Amino acid sequence: MTLDGDARRGLLGHGSFLTVTSAGNRTSPVKRGKWVLENLLGAPVPSPPPGVETNLDDKPGDVAAPRSMRQRLERHRANPSCAACHSIMDPIGFALENFDLVGQWRDADGGLPVNPSGRLVDGTELTGPASLRQALLGRRDRFVATVTEKLLVYALGRSVEYFDMPTIRSIVRDAAKEDDRLSSLVVGIVKSPSFRMRKKLG
Repeated sequence: MTLDGDARRGLLGHGSFLTVTSAGNRTSPVKRGKWVLENLLGAPVPSPPPGVETNLDDKPGDVAAPRSMRQRLERHRANPSCAACHSIMDPIGFALENFDLVGQWRDADGGLPVNPSGRLVDGTELTGPASLRQALLGRRDRFVATVTEKLLVYALGRSVEYFDMPTIRSIVRDAAKEDDRLSSLVVGIVKSPSFRMRKKLG
């Protein structure tokens, strides 16, 4: 058995990630893009504006309904109040569209060839999972800071506050001297005043 080559490497090609960021009956470029932004780059995405229709599933009897997920999202983005956020999330999700809702590789969606191309807001061109992975690797500092913040949340049992940010920056700086190893992040958290002086709740 062979895997899908370079496209399957790492977290972005993992079935669990691809499944949890899909809808019940289809892929969701929006969910996938949002997950990557929030969990790998620490860039929260705002909720949809009130009254905006977010259901992209076909309506019964709509013979002109777009067939591919890309076409459905393009119709959705015609609403200016939706376009701003979707221009950030969708290119990331489109780059993963060759993976179906459970992570199996596919070349067609709705009878049409999958188009995994897109452009990030900074102009970076995406052509599929491999190019997305390279784009994320180019944002290593942001990724390490996000991982550190999430590890600290877990260690402290609470959300981080503004006064935790110097601690996070210090841990990230020290970890950079050890090639950003996960072990160096964990040690930095354990040694931090935020962790050592935390109060037990209850």
